Amino acid sequence: MNRPCTFILLCLIQAVTISSVAGQQSPALRLVTPGAKLIKLAEQFAFSEGPAVNKKGDIYFTDQPNDKIWEYDRNGKLSLFMDKTGRSNGLYFDQQGNLISCADEKNELWSISPDKKVTVLLSHFEGKRLNGPNDLWIDPKGGIYFTDPYYQREYWDRKQPDISGQKVYYLPKGKSQAVIVGDSVVKPNGIVGTPDGKYLYIADIQANRTYRYEINHDGSLKGRKEFVPQGSDGMTLDNEGNLYITGKGVTVYGSNGEKLGNIPVPSNWTGNVCFGGKDRHTLLITASEAVYTLQMQVRGVE
Repeated sequence: MNRPCTFILLCLIQAVTISSVAGQQSPALRLVTPGAKLIKLAEQFAFSEGPAVNKKGDIYFTDQPNDKIWEYDRNGKLSLFMDKTGRSNGLYFDQQGNLISCADEKNELWSISPDKKVTVLLSHFEGKRLNGPNDLWIDPKGGIYFTDPYYQREYWDRKQPDISGQKVYYLPKGKSQAVIVGDSVVKPNGIVGTPDGKYLYIADIQANRTYRYEINHDGSLKGRKEFVPQGSDGMTLDNEGNLYITGKGVTVYGSNGEKLGNIPVPSNWTGNVCFGGKDRHTLLITASEAVYTLQMQVRGVE
């Protein structure tokens, strides 16, 4: 079967699946706006990743292998925001409107201003190069939590990590030195925290687990609990406390860890997810070569 016919068939199957599950009153699909369908925005990327939303509701995401950051604005326009991005992966906006980036070309954390001026926030830990910052979340105090797994890149001049183990770090606001807050995960990847700054979710993609931690006043973590027996590439939360996990489609878990269901996506791998739009009801899904949107009844809180 040729590619156009295959894609049309996948879209039809997907629409029927969403409709059928919604008709059965699936909890996860009750979060979707009635009658809403998955919409493909574009299919031109090598690997789309790292969506982040600004205060206006515009969503920025990366095409990591092609070294680009794209913008999907609140009016539905898709455009290139920046080229030569340090191989940016995960993104997050700080309170000042700067785009904080996991730029793993040189294993750094970047701050990208609205006019595209780059400031390197961090590149080393105790004199050693970071593995390759992957995903991040900024707490209400402006501190940055980020995961630092090791994925060998063809553009690196090294073949093994400088730092033993793959860890989670915290960079307090205004500081130039990070601290380790998580060293008991195998390969940390997706990360997100609650808007009140009380809890942090960290996905161990290799162990296929996602944990929830309590956040102490100084930014350290305590009380690790396995939240769900599933890892994730990227994650987000909605205003009901539901956690959205990526990989094969988007799987949604309630605030108590109950699996609510899965939003099917016609791509081999769904990398990340983010709410945006004027009212934060648009769910944007980065899925390898493609990016999709889906209208939701719940709204995002990032």
